Amino acid sequence: FYSRSLMLDRLINILLRTIEGARRLHVSAAFNAKAKVAMSRFEPGTSISYEKLHENINIVRKRLNRPLTLSEKIVYGHLDDPVGQDIARGRTYLRLRPDRVAMQDATAQMAMLQFISSGLPKVAVPSTIHCDHLIEAQIGGVEDLKRAKEVNQEVYNFLATAGAKYGVGFWKPGSGIIHQVIGVKLTGSLSGWTSPKDVILKVAGILTVKGGTGAIVEYHGPGVDSISCTGMATICNMGAEIGATTSVFPYNHRMKTYLNKTGRADIAALADEHKDDLVPDKGCKYDHVIEINLSELKPHINGPFTPDLAHPVSEIGAVAEKNGWPLEVKVGLIGSCTNSSYEDMGRAASLAKQALDKGLKCKAAFTVTPGSEQIRATIERDGFSKILRDVGGVVLANACGPCIGQWDRKDVKMGEKNTIVTSYNRNFTSRNDANPATHAFVTSPEIVTALAIAGTLKFDPETDYLTAANGEKFKLEPPNGDELPARDFDPGQDTYQHPPAESGSVMVDVSPTSTRLQLLEPFDKWNGKDLEDLQVLIKVKGKCTTDHISAAGPWLKFRGHLDNISNNMLIGAINIENDAVNKIKNRLTGEYGGVPDVARHYKANGLSWVVVGDDNYGEGSSREHAALEPRHLGGRVILVKSFARIHETNLKKQGMLPLTFADPTDYDKIRPDDKLSITGLATFAPGKPLKGVVKHGDGSQDIITLNHTFNENQVEWFHAGSALNRMKELQ
Repeated sequence: FYSRSLMLDRLINILLRTIEGARRLHVSAAFNAKAKVAMSRFEPGTSISYEKLHENINIVRKRLNRPLTLSEKIVYGHLDDPVGQDIARGRTYLRLRPDRVAMQDATAQMAMLQFISSGLPKVAVPSTIHCDHLIEAQIGGVEDLKRAKEVNQEVYNFLATAGAKYGVGFWKPGSGIIHQVIGVKLTGSLSGWTSPKDVILKVAGILTVKGGTGAIVEYHGPGVDSISCTGMATICNMGAEIGATTSVFPYNHRMKTYLNKTGRADIAALADEHKDDLVPDKGCKYDHVIEINLSELKPHINGPFTPDLAHPVSEIGAVAEKNGWPLEVKVGLIGSCTNSSYEDMGRAASLAKQALDKGLKCKAAFTVTPGSEQIRATIERDGFSKILRDVGGVVLANACGPCIGQWDRKDVKMGEKNTIVTSYNRNFTSRNDANPATHAFVTSPEIVTALAIAGTLKFDPETDYLTAANGEKFKLEPPNGDELPARDFDPGQDTYQHPPAESGSVMVDVSPTSTRLQLLEPFDKWNGKDLEDLQVLIKVKGKCTTDHISAAGPWLKFRGHLDNISNNMLIGAINIENDAVNKIKNRLTGEYGGVPDVARHYKANGLSWVVVGDDNYGEGSSREHAALEPRHLGGRVILVKSFARIHETNLKKQGMLPLTFADPTDYDKIRPDDKLSITGLATFAPGKPLKGVVKHGDGSQDIITLNHTFNENQVEWFHAGSALNRMKELQ
C-alpha cells in the first residue's frame, strides 16, 4: 500500500509551520519511524517510502490540475522524476521505480541468467523466486511434489544458489502460486450462485481479449464492498485475458480484514492512515466506463478456445448443442492462481457436501489445486479437502499444474474431442492438456463443482434437478463459504529460504553439459546499416498468442536453456500459405520443415528473417521466451497489424524491431516467399516511421510505411543489440 493520507499530511504541515526547527526535526523523525512498516515479514529491512509516494502524487495532481484515479496515483506515485517527467497519455514512456520484483520458477531461470550476464553484484529492490510452475499434475499432491523435486533438482539448485548469490529470496517447491497477489463501475451486491469470477467473465465478454490493450482496468463504485479481498484478486488476476496492463481495486475494509487475518495488521493500520491515496479522488474521470449491476449479474461460463466467448450458464447447454461441442464434462478442475482461496474452496466444498449427503459423487473426474501451502494446510485442518476427496476429487500439489499445461492427462487420447471445465483464467487451444481437440471452458469454482457433479454442460444449478441415490429429485442450494477461516490460517510448512547476509562464497550451480540450463551469450550489436533482404520466415494467419510463439506444458523444462527451448518457436502458429502449423517452406532448399528448423537453417546460412503477423500479436502470458527465441534463431523484425503491449516491449528488450503496418491492409501485400528491407535506421528515432521495401519473387516491389513505438532508451537498446547489452555499456 502506497502513501500517507491527505488529512495527516495537512496536519503535519501545520505543525511544521508553527514550531521551532528542532521540534520540526523531531516530529518528522517520529513520523518516519512510524511509517517504516516492512513489506513482508521475511524482509524486515524493507519498507516503502510513503512520504516520497505521497509527494509524487501531489506534484502530479498539481501539474495536471485535476482529480486522479487510483491507477494514476499508483503509477505517478512511483515516478522517478515527478517534476521533470513528461506526462502525455498514450505517447510518453514513464520512468518508474518499482517496490519489488516477484518471479516464478519457469521464467525466473531466464531472468536470473540475464541478471548474471548483467554483471551486477546484487538486486536493487527486494526480489523473490517462487517454485510453482514446474510441478506436473499426475497422481496427487504428495507424489507429484516428490517427483518434481527429483526431475527438477538441477533447476531448483540453480535458482536457490543464484538467489543466495544475488540477494533474492527463494520459495521452495510446494510453497504455492505467486500469481495470487477503462473504469468498471460496480453497483448492487453479489449473492447466490454469482461469484467474483463472473464479474471478469462478463467484462471479458464485453471487451474481448484485446479490448483492454494499453489500458488499466480500475474497479470502483458501491458494489466493490460486496466482493471479498480474494475475490478482487481473482478479478484482477484474469484481467490479463482482456489485454489489460493491470487491474486495480481501491483499498477498503475487505482488504483490511484480509491483512489482519494473515498476520499483517501493521500494514492494515498504515493503509487506514493513508487511505486517501489508496482510493480514487472524487470527481476523477475515466476514458471509458462499463457499469455492471452485481445484483443482476448471472453465473457465466466462457469458451471454448478463448476466454472472451461469454455465455450465461443457463444457456451454455443449448449453445453447445447448436455448435456441436461435447456436452459430457470429462474433467472439472478448480484452483490455480485465479481461484484457490479459502472462500473458493469453502464454497466448492459446500456443494460437494450436498451431493455426498444425497449419496452422489462427481460424474466427471475432479481435481483441486490449493493456491498455497497455507491454503492447503488450512483446508486440510477444516475438513474441506476430505469433503472434496470424498466427492471424487484429487487434491494436487500447491502449484499451477494443469492451468499452464503441467498435466499428465491419461483419460483421453490426443486428438479426441472432449470438454473440460476449469476455474482457471485461460483456455486457448491445447493450453491445459496439449490436446487441440479439448474444449476448455472457464467459470467459477462453484459452477465447475456443480457441472462435475452433474457431468454435463446441460445443467443449470439454479433451475435444474439432480437425482439422489434413492431416486429423489433435488436441487443444489446456492454455495456458501466463509471469506476467511474462523480459526485463522494454518501456515503449514516453512518453505522460505532467506538469502544469506554474506554471499561472496556462494557458487551458482550451472553444469556446462546441462540440457536444462545454459549461460547466455550477448546478442550482436546493430551494425549501423539498414536491414536488407530479410526473408519472410512465416506469414501468420489469425490469432497468435505467446502460447503459439513459445508453448508451455512439456517445454517448461527448457525455460533455462535458450537454445533448447527455441525448438518450440512458433510451432503453434498457422501458416497462411497452407493453413498448417509448424510446416513452412525453406526458401533456400525448396523443402518444407518445422518453423524452428527452417529458422536455424537460415541463420546458419547468414540469412536474417522476419515474421509477419495479424492483430494483437503476442497476447496471453507475458512470456519473455517468445521474444528471446526469434532473436536467438536469427530473426530481426516482427511485423504485424497490432501487438499485445507487453510482448511488443519484450521484443524491444531483445534488440528486435517490432513494427506495425501504418496501413493494416498492407498485410495483404506480403507474400510468404517475399523478402523485406527496412530503411531509415540511420535516423531511427521516436515517433519517426520507417520504410519497408517488399520484394516479390516476380521482381516487383511494394513500398510500405511501418510504425513503431520506441522511445529514446529503447532505440539505444536496439543499437546495443539488447537492453541487457545497453545495461552493461552504462556500468
